[in-house]
Amino acid sequence: MLLTAAAGFYLGSRDGVDVGLLVRTLIGVALVAAGTNAFNQVRERDVDARMRRTERRPLPSGRLTPRAAALFEVNLLTAGLAALTLASYVLLYTPLKRKTSLNTLIGAVPGALPIVGGWTAAGGAIGPAVAALFWILFLWQLPHFLALAWIYREDYRRGGLAMLSVSDPDGRHTGRMALLYAMALVPVSLLPTLLGVTGALYFFGALALGLAYAGVSGTMTRAATTARAWRVFLVSIVYLPALLTLMVLDKVV
Repeated sequence: MLLTAAAGFYLGSRDGVDVGLLVRTLIGVALVAAGTNAFNQVRERDVDARMRRTERRPLPSGRLTPRAAALFEVNLLTAGLAALTLASYVLLYTPLKRKTSLNTLIGAVPGALPIVGGWTAAGGAIGPAVAALFWILFLWQLPHFLALAWIYREDYRRGGLAMLSVSDPDGRHTGRMALLYAMALVPVSLLPTLLGVTGALYFFGALALGLAYAGVSGTMTRAATTARAWRVFLVSIVYLPALLTLMVLDKVV
C-alpha cells in the first residue's frame, strides 16, 4: 500500500516531488493500514484461531488482548480517501468474508485506493488517469488473492469464510476467474500511456508483464494445482513492483 501510494504521489506531481508532503502522506497511509489491520484482526480473532495460516497472529495466540489491540485502531486522519479505505475494508469486506465469495471484489477496493490517495495528495486531479491507476491495482489483486485462496482453501473452510475456492472442488472455476481478471488487466494497464502519463517504455513493458500474468493464470484453468497457484501468486508479487517501477522511470514530464 505504501509502495502504490508513493507511486501515485510521484505520478500526480506536476512541479517536482515535495518530499515533506510525500513523507506525511506515507505516514498517513501507514496509520490507516495499521488501524484497519488491527480492527480486522479484532473482528476476526475467532476465525484466525481456527486457521493454521493465522493461528499465530497476536490475538489468537494470546500474545495480545482484544482491548490492547483496539488501541491500535485510533488515528486522527480525516481525509475522505483514507476514511473510505478503512470503512470499505472493515465495514464491508470483513463481514462479507463470512457471507459471500464476492468479498474478494469488495476487498480489492481498499487495496486499490492508496495509489489514488498518493495522486491526490500530490495535487493531482481526479480524472481518467488516476481512474486507470485505480483499476490497474483493482484488477491486479484478483488473480493474486484467488491463487492465495486456492492454496489455503482448507484453512478458509475451517475458518468458515465464503471464498470461491471453498466451493470449487477442482479449482477450475477459480482458475477461469483468475484468467478473466488477468486478461482484463492487460488493456487497462496500457491506459497510462494512452492517457499521456507514461511513455512507450512503460507501454511495452506493461504489455509483456500483463501477458506473462495472464499466461500463468491460464494454467490454472487446465488443472488448479497448488504448485500452479503458487506460480500465479509469485508472478503477481513480481508484476506489481515491476509495473510501478516502469511507471516511475517512464513518467511523461
